[in-house]
Amino acid sequence: QVQLQESGPDLVKPSQTLSLTCTVSGGSITTSYYYWSWIRQPPGKGLEWMGALAYEGSNYYSPSLKSRTSISRDTSKNQFSLQLSSVTPEDTAVYYCNADLGYRIYWGQGTQVTVSS
Repeated sequence: QVQLQESGPDLVKPSQTLSLTCTVSGGSITTSYYYWSWIRQPPGKGLEWMGALAYEGSNYYSPSLKSRTSISRDTSKNQFSLQLSSVTPEDTAVYYCNADLGYRIYWGQGTQVTVSS
């Protein structure tokens, strides 16, 4: 069973870069046809897909966030990371990492990030 755990700061100042890491256990981020995503949910709103990292290293981003988003990986640690630049209070949300294995989807528990001065 794949397990995912988000980590990172819970408070970020406006204009700074939000950085989160997802640590994966029970499965490798390089396994063929597995996809690894970041998804967020602002307060009172629905889920928003931000972007994904494919098993071979390709990236896919939401058009609305593409200019500010970067997803990378550290295969030695079996981790993938999110960076969101130039944050504003509208980026306040619960951030989730997610694994799509084709036959099943796994979620991390989520981490609350607040953007405030």
